[in-house]
Amino acid sequence: MHDLRQLDLTEYFTELIRRAATNLPADMEDSLKRAKVNEAKGSAAEGALNTILLNVNMAREHSTPICQDTGTPIFEVHHPFGVSTLKLAEQIRKAAAAATASSYLRPNAVDSLTGKNSGDNSGEDFPTMHFHEWDQDTIHVDLLLKGGGCENVSTQYKLPDSGLKAGRDLEGVRRVVLDAVHQAQGRGCGPAVLGVAIGGDRGSSYLKSKQQLFRKLEDSNENPELAALEETIYEQANQMGIGPMGFGGNTTVLGVKIGAQHRLPASYFVSIAYMCWANRRASMDVTFNDGKMSEVSYA
Repeated sequence: MHDLRQLDLTEYFTELIRRAATNLPADMEDSLKRAKVNEAKGSAAEGALNTILLNVNMAREHSTPICQDTGTPIFEVHHPFGVSTLKLAEQIRKAAAAATASSYLRPNAVDSLTGKNSGDNSGEDFPTMHFHEWDQDTIHVDLLLKGGGCENVSTQYKLPDSGLKAGRDLEGVRRVVLDAVHQAQGRGCGPAVLGVAIGGDRGSSYLKSKQQLFRKLEDSNENPELAALEETIYEQANQMGIGPMGFGGNTTVLGVKIGAQHRLPASYFVSIAYMCWANRRASMDVTFNDGKMSEVSYA
């Protein structure tokens, strides 16, 4: 059992936030570089990707936010039995405030009733935190920074959808996901990564779709049907000609990640978490030796 009364991870959470906000993951950067080569020389699409990649390098070099909208911090925390999630949550909130004071995060927490900004990214259910107990003797934390622009073009469909001729099957899923990409056009700061969830209720479906965004672009879905659907949507979305920032071109999405969950017989929801090119995610592992923290590592 680990007693967090003697363990303060605040500074490590702060560093996790800094890394997520200022250092684009390697798989995302590599995908953007490949996309630039795939665009016509001198095109607006190539120019947009050049600017994005320059921004990525400058943010990393100066340890400044990749985007001015540092988004909603979403923490997925896996912890062993005996760890106090109340203490972890308190330390995460302190870390968010410290990261805001250091300008790694923009003050983004606005009271929905008064319109007042808390000034330090603290507020009702802000940051977002989900805790999962597991049987490993480590704490693993995933962090995603989800910007407001891409969040505004995220969406949910209820199947069947007669207007799109989308039934309650994977072909219906394909149709509505491509419709979501079409509706987004250049908004949401594409090229995008699409997190898709099939099933669940409205709330769990949205959550599942965002959790897909933690997956690396190069991974392969364990379900062969979903793996094939991911590839199909990826290829067809990139044939739509929307391109980076809506300027036209060959790169509308950088990846498609799909998860599924059980549902009620009466409901068939498909949720699409549209993520901008600044898919800012980072992870942290805390290991223990004889009940005491021995190492903290980041990825």
